[in-house]
Parts: sequence; C-alpha cells; structure tokens
Amino acid sequence: MNELIGRVFSFEKHVFPNQSALYNRLASDGQSPKALMISCADSRIVPEHIMQADPGDLFVCRNAGNIVPPYSNMNGGVSSTVEYAVMALGVRDIIVCGHSDCGAMKALVHEEALAPMPNVAAWLRHAHAAQKVARESYPSDLPDAEKIRNVSLENIVAQLAHLRTHPSVASGIARGEIALHGWFVDIHAGMVLGLDGDTGRFVPLRADVPLPVALPHARRLAADVAHAQAAE
Repeated sequence: MNELIGRVFSFEKHVFPNQSALYNRLASDGQSPKALMISCADSRIVPEHIMQADPGDLFVCRNAGNIVPPYSNMNGGVSSTVEYAVMALGVRDIIVCGHSDCGAMKALVHEEALAPMPNVAAWLRHAHAAQKVARESYPSDLPDAEKIRNVSLENIVAQLAHLRTHPSVASGIARGEIALHGWFVDIHAGMVLGLDGDTGRFVPLRADVPLPVALPHARRLAADVAHAQAAE
C-alpha cells in the first residue's frame, strides 16, 4: 500500500504538471468520452492502459465478470452508468470487455467455488445464458482452460444482448447512433480479440484490417420497410 501511496505523490509532482493543459481543459470544459467500456474488475485488466487512452477518453464501468444486467425497474450501478453515458454524455460506442483467466468465469465452470459467496453467485446469474451455451454446445471433455475461455467469450455475447434491452441503448441503436463492440483481452498473449457481428466469431484486432464490430452504426427501424411499401 505504501508503494501505491508513493505513486500518488508522483502524480502530483510529475504526471499532473506534464499534462496540466489537458487537465485544465477537462476541468473547464467537462468530459466528452469517446466510448463507454464495461470491463471486469480484475486488477490485471486496466481499460485505459489497454486502449492507451488519455484522461477524458473513456467512460469506464468495472465489475466482476463484465456483467450488464438486463434492464428492469430496479436501479443498479451498471444500468445507471449505461443510461448516463448514452443520455448525458452522448457516447456512440459501447465496449463489453472480457479477458482470459477470469475468476468470475472460472466460478461458472466450477460452481462449488461460489458456495461461500452468495452475493457473487447472485450477481453471476446474469451470465447463466453463457454458462448454458458453453456447457451444452461445446464438447464436455475439454480442458479447464478451454472451458473457461469458451464461457468468457460467450459471456461477452450474452452481455451485449442484455445491453440491447436498455431503452437508452435500444433507442440509440435504432437511430444509428450507437455501435456495440465485444472485446476479449488475452492476458497471456498480450492480444485483444473483437467480436465480428457478421460471423459471430472473435478475431484479433489488427491495424491493417477493418475493426471487427459486433453491431455497427446503422439505422435499425423495424417499420422502415412497411413505410416504404405503403408509400409505393
């Protein structure tokens, strides 16, 4: 802990003075982040570090398992963060970011570990769809590491689906103002995978190829075709 406190002093003496213009602008103009990232609370995953982001670039929400509960009338921290990011900050891109060796996903593979943690077990019920897909749609004799990786990837897909139940997100998607991204950070390989919405598979992010997007910006109004046919 003393080492961490020492870094605070370093921030005050060295980091802030070198970036004072940026911090002054953020203090006077407010924030306008480019994306909302919902990531795991795992200490090894630092969204700003992964994206090499400056202060003000990202609006970040972190929790065990990078979970997005489906929308309901009950208030919650993730739901409020999503709503604020979209409605107040005008965020146009939302990233759900999972990672390898995730403790929450390990618990979905080995549920006995959740017995002494009822609150964690209740929270992870929002990932049960991913758990069921991983158990029933993949071979059962896979090594543990592969099982955890599979449920981690399927969990990102499931949480993106939950995002679309939030009214602010659904409305933004319909207007073509919000795109959804699913990312997976492979800690061991130092690689980020992105969900390609066209194929449903995760592929490495590369500078020389188009960025894989789970759901790109596009107007998506179900009645558009009906209106067009009626006009004819």
